[in-house]
Amino acid sequence: MRVLVAEDERLMADAIAEGLRRRSMAVDVCYDGDAALERVTVHRYDVVILDRDLPKVHGDEVCKHIVAAGSETRVLMLTAAAGIRDRVEGLERAGIRLDLPRRQAWRDGLLLELTPKEFAVLEVLMRAEGAVVSAEELLEKAWDENADPFTNAVRVAVMTLRRKLGQPPVIETVPGSGYRVGS
Repeated sequence: MRVLVAEDERLMADAIAEGLRRRSMAVDVCYDGDAALERVTVHRYDVVILDRDLPKVHGDEVCKHIVAAGSETRVLMLTAAAGIRDRVEGLERAGIRLDLPRRQAWRDGLLLELTPKEFAVLEVLMRAEGAVVSAEELLEKAWDENADPFTNAVRVAVMTLRRKLGQPPVIETVPGSGYRVGS
């Protein structure tokens, strides 16, 4: 596994890297956002451990670049932020922000009026970080065990969710596979 540690506190970055190397992982380290952007552009990482408060380029911008590139890289955000709002902002994708404890969602700063089921579908898609989620998986994760596997409930929920999310479209249909949140 190849990992990038992007952390401006050198002692912490080096300690994390050393621990991962002991577990036989290939680890690169950088100490600012510019270097992180350069590394993720040049190398293919399985995981990026990313400080949100990097100098030069903010960690959120590095994360957005990774998502926009369609990368399968997983991002683990580090933050010293004490507030829930600061931590939740790291979940933004394509102008969408989720507040999981309050079960609320925003698009480009506007609060969305979502049903509990629409929120659940959006949460599953956002957690997939751009990966395709099948209709069966959505049915399994967002509905209870009494859901009819032959229902069109997933298609209807995705259709109404798309309408509520507005333009430009965020949820893509991958023919024969399922749905994903594009960037």
